[in-house]
Amino acid sequence: MKKLFAMFVLAAGMLLTATTAQAQVNFGVKGGLNVTNMSLSNDVLDASNRAGFFFGPTVKFTLPIVGLGVDASALYDERSAKVENAGKEDKTIKQQQIAIPVNLRYGFGLGDLASLYFFGGPQWGINVGDKSFKWSDTSNYEFRKSNFSVNLGAGLMLASHLQLSANYNIACGKTADVTWQNATSTVTDQVTSKSKSRNNSWQVSLAYYF
Repeated sequence: MKKLFAMFVLAAGMLLTATTAQAQVNFGVKGGLNVTNMSLSNDVLDASNRAGFFFGPTVKFTLPIVGLGVDASALYDERSAKVENAGKEDKTIKQQQIAIPVNLRYGFGLGDLASLYFFGGPQWGINVGDKSFKWSDTSNYEFRKSNFSVNLGAGLMLASHLQLSANYNIACGKTADVTWQNATSTVTDQVTSKSKSRNNSWQVSLAYYF
Protein backbone atom coordinates (compact mmCIF):
# COMPACT_ATOMS: atom_id res chain seq x y z
CA MET A 1 0.00 0.00 0.00
CA LYS A 2 2.77 2.45 0.92
CA LYS A 3 4.73 1.69 -2.26
CA LEU A 4 1.61 2.11 -4.38
CA PHE A 5 0.82 5.40 -2.67
CA ALA A 6 4.40 6.65 -3.16
CA MET A 7 4.22 5.78 -6.87
CA PHE A 8 0.90 7.62 -7.17
CA VAL A 9 2.29 10.77 -5.50
CA LEU A 10 5.45 10.66 -7.64
CA ALA A 11 3.50 10.23 -10.87
CA ALA A 12 1.04 12.97 -9.95
CA GLY A 13 3.91 15.28 -8.99
CA MET A 14 5.72 14.68 -12.27
CA LEU A 15 2.55 15.24 -14.26
CA LEU A 16 1.73 18.42 -12.38
CA THR A 17 5.28 19.79 -12.72
CA ALA A 18 5.41 19.06 -16.44
CA THR A 19 2.13 20.86 -17.14
CA THR A 20 2.13 23.70 -14.58
CA ALA A 21 3.35 26.26 -17.11
CA GLN A 22 0.30 25.58 -19.31
CA ALA A 23 -2.23 24.81 -16.60
CA GLN A 24 -5.11 27.08 -15.65
CA VAL A 25 -5.17 27.74 -11.89
CA ASN A 26 -8.28 28.76 -9.93
CA PHE A 27 -8.43 29.52 -6.21
CA GLY A 28 -11.57 29.26 -4.15
CA VAL A 29 -13.30 28.33 -0.90
CA LYS A 30 -14.97 25.04 -0.03
CA GLY A 31 -17.31 23.83 2.68
CA GLY A 32 -19.73 21.03 3.38
CA LEU A 33 -21.23 18.38 5.61
CA ASN A 34 -20.10 14.87 6.48
CA VAL A 35 -21.71 11.86 8.17
CA THR A 36 -19.15 9.67 9.89
CA ASN A 37 -19.30 5.91 10.40
CA MET A 38 -16.97 4.94 13.26
CA SER A 39 -16.50 1.25 12.51
CA LEU A 40 -15.18 -0.82 15.41
CA SER A 41 -13.71 -4.31 15.21
CA ASN A 42 -15.65 -5.46 18.30
CA ASP A 43 -19.36 -5.35 19.17
CA VAL A 44 -18.75 -4.27 22.77
CA LEU A 45 -18.84 -0.63 21.67
CA ASP A 46 -21.72 0.69 19.60
CA ALA A 47 -21.39 3.91 17.60
CA SER A 48 -24.21 5.98 16.11
CA ASN A 49 -23.53 8.51 13.38
CA ARG A 50 -23.54 12.27 13.80
CA ALA A 51 -23.31 15.05 11.22
CA GLY A 52 -20.15 17.14 11.02
CA PHE A 53 -18.76 19.85 8.79
CA PHE A 54 -15.64 21.06 6.98
CA PHE A 55 -14.47 24.28 5.32
CA GLY A 56 -11.33 25.94 4.00
CA PRO A 57 -9.41 27.19 0.94
CA THR A 58 -9.11 25.13 -2.23
CA VAL A 59 -7.24 25.33 -5.53
CA LYS A 60 -7.99 23.70 -8.89
CA PHE A 61 -5.50 23.03 -11.71
CA THR A 62 -7.04 22.50 -15.16
CA LEU A 63 -4.38 20.63 -17.14
CA PRO A 64 -3.80 21.02 -20.91
CA ILE A 65 -5.29 17.55 -21.44
CA VAL A 66 -8.98 17.56 -22.30
CA GLY A 67 -11.06 16.94 -19.19
CA LEU A 68 -8.14 16.31 -16.82
CA GLY A 69 -7.37 18.31 -13.68
CA VAL A 70 -6.13 18.25 -10.10
CA ASP A 71 -7.58 19.92 -7.01
CA ALA A 72 -6.21 20.31 -3.49
CA SER A 73 -7.62 21.78 -0.28
CA ALA A 74 -6.69 22.56 3.32
CA LEU A 75 -9.84 21.99 5.37
CA TYR A 76 -10.83 22.24 9.01
CA ASP A 77 -12.77 18.98 9.36
CA GLU A 78 -14.95 18.09 12.35
CA ARG A 79 -16.60 14.68 12.74
CA SER A 80 -18.50 13.14 15.64
CA ALA A 81 -20.33 10.02 16.80
CA LYS A 82 -22.07 8.89 19.97
CA VAL A 83 -20.37 5.78 21.32
CA GLU A 84 -21.86 3.46 23.95
CA ASN A 85 -20.12 0.58 25.71
CA ALA A 86 -21.56 -2.59 27.25
CA GLY A 87 -22.05 -0.83 30.57
CA LYS A 88 -24.43 1.63 28.87
CA GLU A 89 -22.00 4.48 29.41
CA ASP A 90 -21.99 6.80 26.41
CA LYS A 91 -19.76 9.56 25.12
CA THR A 92 -19.88 11.89 22.13
CA ILE A 93 -16.57 11.47 20.33
CA LYS A 94 -15.47 14.51 18.33
CA GLN A 95 -12.63 14.32 15.81
CA GLN A 96 -11.12 17.69 14.84
CA GLN A 97 -8.46 17.67 12.15
CA ILE A 98 -6.83 19.57 9.32
CA ALA A 99 -7.65 17.52 6.22
CA ILE A 100 -5.54 17.87 3.07
CA PRO A 101 -7.17 16.10 0.10
CA VAL A 102 -5.44 15.96 -3.31
CA ASN A 103 -7.69 14.65 -6.08
CA LEU A 104 -7.17 13.75 -9.70
CA ARG A 105 -10.32 14.64 -11.63
CA TYR A 106 -11.78 14.00 -15.05
CA GLY A 107 -14.70 16.03 -16.40
CA PHE A 108 -16.89 16.19 -19.48
CA GLY A 109 -19.97 18.11 -20.52
CA LEU A 110 -21.00 21.46 -22.00
CA GLY A 111 -17.74 23.37 -21.66
CA ASP A 112 -17.95 26.46 -19.44
CA LEU A 113 -21.71 26.13 -18.95
CA ALA A 114 -21.84 22.84 -17.03
CA SER A 115 -19.77 19.70 -16.70
CA LEU A 116 -19.89 16.43 -14.80
CA TYR A 117 -16.67 15.15 -13.27
CA PHE A 118 -15.35 12.18 -11.32
CA PHE A 119 -12.47 12.37 -8.86
CA GLY A 120 -10.33 10.35 -6.52
CA GLY A 121 -7.15 10.70 -4.53
CA PRO A 122 -5.38 10.57 -1.17
CA GLN A 123 -6.13 12.64 1.92
CA TRP A 124 -3.93 13.38 4.92
CA GLY A 125 -5.47 14.24 8.30
CA ILE A 126 -3.68 15.95 11.20
CA ASN A 127 -5.42 15.84 14.60
CA VAL A 128 -5.87 19.32 16.13
CA GLY A 129 -8.55 18.57 18.76
CA ASP A 130 -8.85 16.41 21.86
CA LYS A 131 -6.90 13.20 21.46
CA SER A 132 -8.39 11.06 24.22
CA PHE A 133 -11.99 10.46 25.38
CA LYS A 134 -12.65 8.50 28.58
CA TRP A 135 -15.69 6.89 30.22
CA SER A 136 -15.50 6.65 34.03
CA ASP A 137 -12.05 5.02 33.91
CA THR A 138 -13.49 1.92 32.19
CA SER A 139 -13.25 2.83 28.50
CA ASN A 140 -10.93 4.99 26.45
CA TYR A 141 -10.99 6.18 22.82
CA GLU A 142 -7.70 7.69 21.61
CA PHE A 143 -7.14 9.27 18.19
CA ARG A 144 -3.89 8.90 16.30
CA LYS A 145 -1.92 12.11 15.69
CA SER A 146 -2.39 11.71 11.94
CA ASN A 147 -4.30 9.49 9.54
CA PHE A 148 -4.47 8.62 5.86
CA SER A 149 -7.57 8.07 3.74
CA VAL A 150 -8.80 8.00 0.13
CA ASN A 151 -11.60 9.97 -1.54
CA LEU A 152 -13.85 8.67 -4.33
CA GLY A 153 -16.64 10.81 -5.70
CA ALA A 154 -18.40 12.80 -8.40
CA GLY A 155 -19.55 16.37 -8.89
CA LEU A 156 -21.07 19.04 -11.07
CA MET A 157 -19.30 22.22 -12.20
CA LEU A 158 -21.54 25.17 -13.13
CA ALA A 159 -20.44 28.28 -15.06
CA SER A 160 -16.77 27.48 -14.32
CA HIS A 161 -17.18 28.84 -10.77
CA LEU A 162 -19.71 26.89 -8.69
CA GLN A 163 -18.96 23.28 -7.80
CA LEU A 164 -21.22 20.70 -6.14
CA SER A 165 -19.78 17.33 -5.18
CA ALA A 166 -20.35 14.20 -3.13
CA ASN A 167 -17.78 11.61 -2.12
CA TYR A 168 -16.98 8.77 0.23
CA ASN A 169 -13.88 9.19 2.40
CA ILE A 170 -12.35 5.76 3.13
CA ALA A 171 -9.96 5.36 6.07
CA CYS A 172 -6.77 3.41 5.28
CA GLY A 173 -5.50 1.92 8.51
CA LYS A 174 -6.78 2.74 11.99
CA THR A 175 -8.01 6.19 12.97
CA ALA A 176 -8.04 5.53 16.71
CA ASP A 177 -7.27 2.95 19.43
CA VAL A 178 -10.08 1.82 21.73
CA THR A 179 -9.68 0.11 25.12
CA TRP A 180 -12.31 -0.97 27.66
CA GLN A 181 -12.67 -3.13 30.75
CA ASN A 182 -15.15 -5.98 31.15
CA ALA A 183 -16.16 -7.43 34.53
CA THR A 184 -15.61 -11.19 34.79
CA SER A 185 -16.77 -13.74 37.37
CA THR A 186 -15.91 -11.56 40.35
CA VAL A 187 -16.40 -7.89 40.96
CA THR A 188 -12.69 -7.22 41.42
CA ASP A 189 -11.45 -9.19 38.41
CA GLN A 190 -11.51 -7.31 35.14
CA VAL A 191 -10.28 -7.95 31.61
CA THR A 192 -8.91 -5.15 29.47
CA SER A 193 -9.79 -5.44 25.77
CA LYS A 194 -8.56 -3.48 22.77
CA SER A 195 -10.02 -2.61 19.40
CA LYS A 196 -9.36 -0.40 16.38
CA SER A 197 -11.59 2.29 14.94
CA ARG A 198 -11.75 3.35 11.31
CA ASN A 199 -13.70 6.53 10.63
CA ASN A 200 -15.26 6.59 7.16
CA SER A 201 -17.47 9.48 6.02
CA TRP A 202 -19.97 10.43 3.37
CA GLN A 203 -19.33 14.05 2.37
CA VAL A 204 -21.33 16.64 0.42
CA SER A 205 -19.62 19.91 -0.46
CA LEU A 206 -20.07 23.24 -2.18
CA ALA A 207 -17.12 25.20 -3.57
CA TYR A 208 -16.76 28.53 -5.33
CA TYR A 209 -13.74 29.30 -7.53
CA PHE A 210 -12.87 32.92 -8.24
